[in-house]
Amino acid sequence: MWPKFNWAEITPARTSHPEAKQQDIRPQRPMPIRHPFPFDPTYGYSLSDLLAVVPPGEPSHFAPFWLNRYRQAIAVDPSPVVTGDGRFGHFELRDISYRSTDGFSIGGWLLVPGNQPVRRGLVVGHGYGGRDGPDAELPLSDAAYLFPCFRGLARSRRSGISDNPAYHVLHDIQDRERYILGGCVEDLWTGVSALLALFPEIRGHIGYAGISFGGGIGALALAFEQRVARGHLNVPTFGHQALRLSLPTLGSGEAVRRFEAEHGHLMDTLRYYDAASAARHIACPMHVAAARFDPCVAPPGQFAIYKAISSAKELYVLEAGHFDHPGRPADEIELNRRLRRFFQPL
Repeated sequence: MWPKFNWAEITPARTSHPEAKQQDIRPQRPMPIRHPFPFDPTYGYSLSDLLAVVPPGEPSHFAPFWLNRYRQAIAVDPSPVVTGDGRFGHFELRDISYRSTDGFSIGGWLLVPGNQPVRRGLVVGHGYGGRDGPDAELPLSDAAYLFPCFRGLARSRRSGISDNPAYHVLHDIQDRERYILGGCVEDLWTGVSALLALFPEIRGHIGYAGISFGGGIGALALAFEQRVARGHLNVPTFGHQALRLSLPTLGSGEAVRRFEAEHGHLMDTLRYYDAASAARHIACPMHVAAARFDPCVAPPGQFAIYKAISSAKELYVLEAGHFDHPGRPADEIELNRRLRRFFQPL
């Protein structure tokens, strides 16, 4: 995929579907995937079933809840601080930190073209494993890339917040005003502000790409973010929370499911953090890569996010997400190609 994410987290395949605008790959019948899990990572859904998933409704105050947070977040002066003097291929590599909501300091990396002006920008979100540096494949040579670490993770660790996904995802989950995912969404919004503070000339030419955790956070953020012109979500999580709680998975999703089974009442919060509910509010063109087989992010939730998007959208169907797959090299090339084309209009 482009940008090049950690392929230990996601493995796409050579399957496309008529709903996607790009159909230059012949659909192939998927081979059965052998796996060690005590449950079926397809959950019995065929591709037709996945494309028929009905997105959830939303609470009556869903939009006001997020619009209020968005207005507060974009009012924050991010005061970005850029340090270091490194190289990353044809780009200059910098360390960056900026201020987000609640006085949270967000750390990450900034790439700037080394031999041409900055004409556009991309914010790149990470999976729940965090990140330890920028992604390698960066086809837009005239873009500035911001790789932020969402609060509590990687370069944005803070005492009192676990960076273990199974605990991070539960931080303040009983309180929808304080739930940490809301802060992570605000970190994306303030990241856009930081990029604009550094490069005001790219206003109107900013994109977002996020995988897994970063895909779910991206759907929540892009629903009300007017400064991002194009977005890509790869195996996005947090889709169709009610259904998600009924399906066994691995990782953070299973932590939430078990917590709900033990304590209950999580839907009072999770209804406001449903990426599929948010997706219907997205106005910019979107590209979604959703998997048919995924032990960590149940495929019905991924497809619910895609289905809910009412703006111009493209779908690339992955054979497997969060699972190694022998077709990875060829699939990486193809998805990278599609995303280079998708982001070119920026």
